[in-house]
Amino acid sequence: MPLMSVRDVQIHYRVLGDHGPWLALITGGRRGFNEFVAFAEKIAAKGFRVLLHDRRNTGSSDVLIAGEDGEEEIWADDLAVLLQKLQARPAFIGGTSSGARLSMLFNQRHPQAVQGLLLMRITGGAFAADRLPETYYQQFIRAAEQGGMQAVCETEQYRERIQANPANLQRLMAMEPAQYTQVMNHWLRIFLKGPREPVLGMEEDVMRAIRVPTIVVPGNDKTHASVNGRATAALIPGSILYELPLQDQDVPVLPFSDWAPHEDTLAEVFAEFMHSHEKAAV
Repeated sequence: MPLMSVRDVQIHYRVLGDHGPWLALITGGRRGFNEFVAFAEKIAAKGFRVLLHDRRNTGSSDVLIAGEDGEEEIWADDLAVLLQKLQARPAFIGGTSSGARLSMLFNQRHPQAVQGLLLMRITGGAFAADRLPETYYQQFIRAAEQGGMQAVCETEQYRERIQANPANLQRLMAMEPAQYTQVMNHWLRIFLKGPREPVLGMEEDVMRAIRVPTIVVPGNDKTHASVNGRATAALIPGSILYELPLQDQDVPVLPFSDWAPHEDTLAEVFAEFMHSHEKAAV
């Protein structure tokens, strides 16, 4: 399991492909990168090196509940260091859902490291804004308040983190519940800042300021309504809107695996986009 020491944590990563431009591809939610392996292989086969990584507090990477910045800002800065250590900058940056938000945030914080953006399943709107704070933070804050760190470790998300990386259990149990809830509440307050649409937490001026080549593929569920993808593409100067032959579904969220029948098409579209804008990594 390849690991890289990045800013006080061990980051689990994988590179698919051995030549060509770099693409950092980021999954959504708090999920590890495994759901992207098959898709990444298809892109790599077209002449790219695709970096997948488990952000801290996800997948098999270390859990570290700490930091003055927001969680997504921390992820962006981790990725910048990981790309630098792999000599993979500048790279194309892309992802789905929270991975798309992180891609735009990464471009805002580290523009010199970005060749272009590949944004899938944009998160925005009232439904997402109401659902995600509970999904990401509030349920774990309640667990810590009611049952301490043992209760936190027994939630489904943290059970998965501990199973994937057993050392996470000791790190979590060493925390005081009050310390844990303080950090999680801090991250929650940052997460709740900013607009609700078209991109949750992302100011429109930030999107209008994007100057790298960008392609946007809208989602098709209530958390990733297609209207938000179209609006995002309209805000980013010169961006390409690519719509799959999908209709919005009246469900809270669809897994990325539902897009498996379209992965070949997406890989071809993304490869053509990136090859038309590639430049050498330094």
